[in-house]
Amino acid sequence: MARRGGIEGGIIGVTAVAVVSMAVAGILAFTQSDTPADADAGNGHKPEHAQRRAPQVKVDPEIEHASDRPGKSLNITIDDGPDPIWTPKVLHVLEKNGVKATFCMIGPQAQANPDMVKKVVAAGHKLCDHTMDHNTGMDHRPESYQAKQIIDAQKMIEAAAGGAKVEYYRAPGGAFTPYSRRIAADRGMRPLGWNVDSKDFERGGVESIVNTVQREITLGPTVLFHDGGGNRVQTVEAMERLLPWMKQQGYGFGFPRR
Repeated sequence: MARRGGIEGGIIGVTAVAVVSMAVAGILAFTQSDTPADADAGNGHKPEHAQRRAPQVKVDPEIEHASDRPGKSLNITIDDGPDPIWTPKVLHVLEKNGVKATFCMIGPQAQANPDMVKKVVAAGHKLCDHTMDHNTGMDHRPESYQAKQIIDAQKMIEAAAGGAKVEYYRAPGGAFTPYSRRIAADRGMRPLGWNVDSKDFERGGVESIVNTVQREITLGPTVLFHDGGGNRVQTVEAMERLLPWMKQQGYGFGFPRR
């Protein structure tokens, strides 16, 4: 056919061949540009989508206690919420004293109170994963259980927050394992410990909470309070007294290091 066109077609034949050639070239060009990026994967080239994908953020899996603020500084951390009654009261005390805190949230609590999670984020506080069920014996449970507790809670908290990232992971009762710390770190969450336990969960009275914190404040910068798990009126009143006292002692306030 090509030979026949070349001899008998004259100018028309030459034109037709040119048109056909251009069409074939166009088809080839279109096919090449429309080829999935994965097609080059077998030739040692990274697929285009793999090149564009942001790497998973990883942090140090060691348990952190230090503050990201230089000098004499404290990290205020609030566990077991959010709670529709007590979290707003804690937020009010923090705002009144110009203090930012890290809120370690239970996954289902965050899911049930998304507006409260968003208020925590909007006020400039940080988020921490405190698992799904607050099982203080989770360090004795299978790795699959630990992973589910951590990952499901992170997803719930971030969904409730409207996209804000969970930056820390605190094991219930300090029940960390090397595996759980690694899972958290691989998902961008720094394992978070504490130095000063206010023992406000014991509800031994406001005076007891205040005395405990004042006595242990030199043990390290990360201080533990609660806004969930029951009536926290004693916590709120103790924080009303302690935050101004901390400032009088020359302390500033930061977040745990990442």
